[in-house]
Amino acid sequence: MEEYDKAAWEELIDRVEQTGIDALEINFSCPHGMPERKMGAAVGQDCALLEEVRGWINAKATVPVWAKMTPNITDIKQPARVALLSLCEGVSAINTIMSVMGINLKTLRPEPCVEGYSTPGGYSSKSVHPIALEKVMSIAKMMKSEFDLDQHSLSGIGVVETGGDAAEFILLGANTVQVCTGVMMHGYGLVKKLCEELKDFMKMHNFSSIEDFRGASLEYFTTHMDLVRRQQEAMQQRKAIKTGLQSDKDWTGDGFVKESESMVSN
Repeated sequence: MEEYDKAAWEELIDRVEQTGIDALEINFSCPHGMPERKMGAAVGQDCALLEEVRGWINAKATVPVWAKMTPNITDIKQPARVALLSLCEGVSAINTIMSVMGINLKTLRPEPCVEGYSTPGGYSSKSVHPIALEKVMSIAKMMKSEFDLDQHSLSGIGVVETGGDAAEFILLGANTVQVCTGVMMHGYGLVKKLCEELKDFMKMHNFSSIEDFRGASLEYFTTHMDLVRRQQEAMQQRKAIKTGLQSDKDWTGDGFVKESESMVSN
């Protein structure tokens, strides 16, 4: 990147820190940040570029720095790892999903558009939540195996609108969660409701703090091969005690439904 870019980052850090902030979240993931100019999401998709820019920030910043990750990449663990190795105090995930919202079938133009033209942009809403959970889970497992969790943190982002949404991110290893779309859609009152619902969840399980359940669900994620092995063992056990369907002719009607449900039960 050009030298003036480094100077611009340094000036930005100076000005922001003069406001008395406690920490910085650097957005290496915005799909609207002119990625064609190696900005926004382009930084989060290029580990070498991310490391370079993070080096500029680290040399200047005096407050903790988090790197916000893009989901628009094959393996989100790679830029997250680079950010942490480049001395970020933590990472946050995810930003929005690159998308084309639709085409107007009368005008044949993309929507939304500016003077009839458009460009792929970031998609949020509830359908993003499961994708965000998977990305946070992947980063959390990587951090647990490779980094000191007392020195680094993870912030979960992805349509947090209920206490249950927040609890899911924390169960997957997030130290904190962030809310944007929910507040934009429902107002700041959503935050109080979310906190009360999270407290209800904690009370249901007798948790007294976030740390009591942070990352508790990570151990239940495994490989497809292991799932097949576990299912085969369970089927053998049921067969040994003569439970479940006993022959192919039983795979009909209610028997089929019952056996299918048993294969994915908790």
